[in-house]
Amino acid sequence: MIKQFLNDPTLLLNAVGEGIYGFDLSGNAVFINPAAERMTGWQAAELLGKKIHQYHHHSHADGRPYPADECQIYCTMFDGKHRHVKDEVFWRKDGSNFPVEYTSTPVYKNDQLIGAVAIFRDVSKQHQTEHALRQALTQVKDLSEQLKDENNYLIAQLNEDWQDSGLVGHSHIFQNMLEQIKLVAQTTSTVLILGENGTGKELVARNLHRLSERSNQSFIKVNCAAFTPSLLESELFGHEKGAFTGANERRKGRFELADKGTLFLDEIGELPPEAQSKLLRVLQEHEFERVGSSHTIKVDIRIVAATNRDLWQMVQQGAFRMDLYYRLNVFPIKVPALKERKEDIPLLCTNLIAQLNKRLGKQLKGLSKKAISQLQAYDWPGNIRELQNVLEREAILSKQPILHLSQPLSMTPNTAFNISLTLDEAQKSHIVSVLELSNWKISGAHGAATKLGLHESTLRSKMRKLGIERDS
Repeated sequence: MIKQFLNDPTLLLNAVGEGIYGFDLSGNAVFINPAAERMTGWQAAELLGKKIHQYHHHSHADGRPYPADECQIYCTMFDGKHRHVKDEVFWRKDGSNFPVEYTSTPVYKNDQLIGAVAIFRDVSKQHQTEHALRQALTQVKDLSEQLKDENNYLIAQLNEDWQDSGLVGHSHIFQNMLEQIKLVAQTTSTVLILGENGTGKELVARNLHRLSERSNQSFIKVNCAAFTPSLLESELFGHEKGAFTGANERRKGRFELADKGTLFLDEIGELPPEAQSKLLRVLQEHEFERVGSSHTIKVDIRIVAATNRDLWQMVQQGAFRMDLYYRLNVFPIKVPALKERKEDIPLLCTNLIAQLNKRLGKQLKGLSKKAISQLQAYDWPGNIRELQNVLEREAILSKQPILHLSQPLSMTPNTAFNISLTLDEAQKSHIVSVLELSNWKISGAHGAATKLGLHESTLRSKMRKLGIERDS
């Protein structure tokens, strides 16, 4: 058997998996093995004795002509140099092509160059594998960038002041708001949250997200008042590397981070005019471009906006776009001020104290009855945020598990004492205010006596003495 191979080496050449061509010095094919036939579709009988370049090596992959005098296989026939070539294609008989890697080796006889041999292989699978690997690496890079951006965003969120006091309260006005949240949460409608500073508008937005079908996706917040007009666009839409001074790397904006989730635009009334028009386009088309890029990015986001300003008045003054106003004002939710639901203060305090215990490492059990009465007698111009601050201050100062107010609350204009009143007149005014707050209920947990820190009989006695009646 070995002798048979030695006597007829073409047996070996025909058995190998690589394609093999033999050429004479004129560039004519003198040998073609079966593997070459299978890969190109050309039979040996069709190509032997012919200049094979014009059949399978006539063009580059992009269709540009490949002159024969530039062919690396032919060059070997002229200069006798060995060549190893990648990133070229051979053309099949059916007009298609496939990527090849080949070697071109000179053939000598009696020290005279008589031709060349080209050995090639189809590297389609390797290219597919490399392409898939590049795609996978690109995806990994994109995911890594997204995780980095989301991580930076979440760290920034965690470093913000604590605000999550929980949506708690049993007042009628508060329960009505909760019903609205539940109704609209299951839709994809844009929501505009209205309310004074410190009422918990962000908390309403977060609960809208938690109750929605997007709850497993990102909730991304943008404070429109926290950035200059030039930086706000970059924050919203992201930027490419080198888009402006200081843009040292590509960065995804909040719209990209919120894809498939919810984007909360806080202080929407502070949005500059140029950003308003771009926001309108995103709401209409669900697409945008990063700063410094012409590539359009499509997103699927739900917009929840919030403001303490009168947007309609701003529209009339020309400070806010009317078309954007109508896009945002699909489903408005009004968050009541704390002074409109003072009966919720005890429940809010319980929730806030639980948060303080975690944050400050305290073991506080609650507030004294007198402290609760004092809190309910105050008008809270700073709303829940002001209540948080008061409780935090008292928690820091207190050495007891039950909190007391260490100093009087600053009086608002509506509750300020009139210094011209006598002591009896001032007492009467204060008791009437607490009675009205308690719907003229004297006894019980939510009665005026409890709020004033008095026994029921003592309060009734004072009322008789001061001439306080329901119609007074």
